[in-house]
Amino acid sequence: MCCADETGQGLRPPKGRTWAPRGARPVVHVRGSNRGRLNVAGVVCYRLGDRSHLFYKLHVYRGRKGERKAFTWRDYRDLIVITHQQLRAPLVWCWDNLNVHLVQELFDFAEENKEWLTVFQLPSYAPELNPQGGIWSQLKSSLANLAATNLDHLTRVVKRKLKKIQYRPDRIDGCLAGTGLKIEPP
Repeated sequence: MCCADETGQGLRPPKGRTWAPRGARPVVHVRGSNRGRLNVAGVVCYRLGDRSHLFYKLHVYRGRKGERKAFTWRDYRDLIVITHQQLRAPLVWCWDNLNVHLVQELFDFAEENKEWLTVFQLPSYAPELNPQGGIWSQLKSSLANLAATNLDHLTRVVKRKLKKIQYRPDRIDGCLAGTGLKIEPP
């Protein structure tokens, strides 16, 4: 079972706890402009008797004219194919109703590959059912108060943080437990 979702991060850091001398307001200075964004599409995969996996794909939007802002259906197709190749197993793919997930090309791709791919749409506005949301929560809390100098710096930090999560299957398993879902034998 694979659960996919996406998130984004700009140069302005997510809010988090920090310290300051008593009576002083903590301020985190950001050097870069607020132009551009790092988008991340991720998928957590669970299989009974095997360790959990996290795969992700990054897209940097620098705010230039004519540049695409987000992932295309081809990017999602490539993520599905890479996941299938890495796991060497049939996939049950669950994701939300984002407009790019509902394009005809992805439905055609799923139909062409139905021997190894089954796609389920999660209900709208139900992030509590997707364990990938727990991964994003871990990522955002680790980025709290990070003052990235530019998008390249932010990309390096996000890759490093996601790599740490990839090598901690217990953290990925905790995201599944947080949804209340279970992987059980038939």
